[in-house]
Amino acid sequence: MTISRSVRTALLFLTVGAAAQPWAPAPAPKQDLRKEYALIYGTVWTADQRPAYGIPIKIRRAHDKKAKWELMSNHSGEFAQRVPPGKEDYVIWADIKVGKGKAKPETKVHVENDERVDVAVHLTE
Repeated sequence: MTISRSVRTALLFLTVGAAAQPWAPAPAPKQDLRKEYALIYGTVWTADQRPAYGIPIKIRRAHDKKAKWELMSNHSGEFAQRVPPGKEDYVIWADIKVGKGKAKPETKVHVENDERVDVAVHLTE
């Protein structure tokens, strides 16, 4: 079997070109860039047990006085907030106007680690 001169030349260039290129090191494994967190996932309910849309929600650590996170319930009455993992108690409340002498609707939740905790906030009026 005879190989034409042009095919031999092409094979020679491919062989020399491949040998001349340095071997690249294997790519480093991708680092897991996700930070650990716990998730507080809740639903705001009206007095007649319907999901409440657009309700301002505030969350604070139980030992703090001011809210650290502020968010709004979505069309399904739901909200979600990432918080640091680890043992911690949180207070969640609906930041709405209530009658004189009445407390704002609130609930407490305990986070143990990097987990999801489901809560419900019930509006009374």
